[in-house]
Amino acid sequence: MQESVLNWLGQEFVVLSGAAPSGGDAAAQTHALFATFTEALGRHGLELGDTVRSRLYGRDRAIRDAASIVRADVLSGPARCATSSYITPARLPTGADIAMDLIALRPGPGLEKKIRENNPPRTPCRYLTRGPLMILSGQTCTDPTLEAQVQGDIMPRITGYLGEVGSDWGRVAEANCFLHESQSPARMRELYLSIAGTLPPHFACHRVSGYSAPGKLVEMEITATRPV
Repeated sequence: MQESVLNWLGQEFVVLSGAAPSGGDAAAQTHALFATFTEALGRHGLELGDTVRSRLYGRDRAIRDAASIVRADVLSGPARCATSSYITPARLPTGADIAMDLIALRPGPGLEKKIRENNPPRTPCRYLTRGPLMILSGQTCTDPTLEAQVQGDIMPRITGYLGEVGSDWGRVAEANCFLHESQSPARMRELYLSIAGTLPPHFACHRVSGYSAPGKLVEMEITATRPV
């Protein structure tokens, strides 16, 4: 497992990345990985309730779906957070079926976690806020082209979500675009700029093989600041 402490946006984050141990079905592997994460967080004086973002990587859709069900159960209540999930066999270590990134934020005054649910609620929350931070779950759609997905749906929707917390594209600190392997990162960058105007301090495209449903071509994660 990779474990690091990141001082960013005036806060301290603990970033964990690891693969589930082999053996057992996807649910058992996912529970075992969360046990490892819980132990690692404890070494930093943190717990699962401090989690602000989780990314799940599965070898295929069946594994991704089974692991996602477990994650929704484990990261519930105080541990509810922004989530995303991907089918990414190329990312996984040899013999691994499941991997995950888990990002936790050290609590402090004015950093109460507040969850904004979708309407109607569904497994991923819309976003969470903690003090001056807004952390958005992965946003996708199934329109027929990348242009239609990004310009016609995902980014206009994110514009509205940013506005809900008094933020805007100029306050986006990080944008991660998990792009289908059939699509061009250069084109994704152009589409982002067509809406946002400028790139954030951190902008990245990551290649993946699939998502929670066929037809999706990108899933976008945003971390932004907001006035408090």
